[in-house]
Amino acid sequence: MPAYKDRNGNWYVMIRYKDWTGASRQKCQRGFETKRDALDWEAQFKLQKRADVEMTLESFYELYTEDLKSRVKESTWETKDSIVQSKILPYLGKRKLSEITAKDIVDWQNTVMLLPGRDGHAISPTYQKTIHNQLSAIFNHAIRYYRLPVNPARIAGGMGKEESREMKFWTKEEYQKFAHVMMDRPLYYYAFEVLYWCGIREGELFALTPADFDFEKKTLRINKSYQRIRGKDVITDPKTTAGNRTIRIPDFLCEEMKDCLKQFYDIGPNDRLFPLSKSRMCRAMESGSKKAGVQRIRIHDLRHSHVSLLINQGFSAFEIGKRVGHSGDKITYRYAHLFPNKQDAMADFLESQRGNYGGTGAERSGSSKSENRSANQSDSEEE
Repeated sequence: MPAYKDRNGNWYVMIRYKDWTGASRQKCQRGFETKRDALDWEAQFKLQKRADVEMTLESFYELYTEDLKSRVKESTWETKDSIVQSKILPYLGKRKLSEITAKDIVDWQNTVMLLPGRDGHAISPTYQKTIHNQLSAIFNHAIRYYRLPVNPARIAGGMGKEESREMKFWTKEEYQKFAHVMMDRPLYYYAFEVLYWCGIREGELFALTPADFDFEKKTLRINKSYQRIRGKDVITDPKTTAGNRTIRIPDFLCEEMKDCLKQFYDIGPNDRLFPLSKSRMCRAMESGSKKAGVQRIRIHDLRHSHVSLLINQGFSAFEIGKRVGHSGDKITYRYAHLFPNKQDAMADFLESQRGNYGGTGAERSGSSKSENRSANQSDSEEE
């Protein structure tokens, strides 16, 4: 259809199409500076509605957004969209989806690997890998639902690699030094107590309400997570399915949380118990660490500290995983270096199980030689 000029001198187009139910629709898009811009937009819109891979990557990303945005957590989509808008579309957005080749991907990778990160240096290998995986996911979606024949990002191969970050944690003694100096800041003190002695995530802490504590059963229910997104408080489900859990808490923590609730003049059962932010917690942790004379660790490292404490007490990966909202396999993988080395104990156990049914190796060898000599002597005597 032709483009039209409005009273303000801008261009617009009117398009008739059928939606996914087969119903006829009409769409008007305004605000184009030139007639060509209006007609280009119309052409891309028609390709989108036909699910034609001749559309640009930029146009396909709009379909990708429509298909997936409502299916993932808002914070997850924010991260994905930020990567696409800043690291993918500025370089490949105007290219037709069907014409992007593996060589184009390699050239794009070489450009991305030189981009500066927040510190001014090249972005980390881990982030490079994340960026490539997002582009590959877009192509996979096009293959699965829009008949794109191949994934050029997969053919080109990945970039970057996942780096294993040094895992820091506090011993019980270090944490107690820190906790002692935090006592003059009660709300922060109670927040850090829950993080260390329960091993929950920051978002899970910020979402806790008085109703989540059952002081008779001495349990804590974890069934939600808090995030601050675009200036709004957002409560979502926990990070993983295993994140929905109820854990036992020690007696002293029950008493402390009763005291914590008394600090509030008026708090409802479903109000947030810790109306704090990650940045405020980080500042409190930094100043408290310095005052206590212990190494500076991240807030998330308190979770590592909790897991380390339980490992040192001999609890299994399966038991720990249920408490912190992870699978036992993931606990084993992430914290394998903290579990005691049982190789010597295994070898000693196997040694004890064998017994002496065949004697030692030397005894068996000597016995075989003796038997052979006896057999040979018998043969000679018979001859």
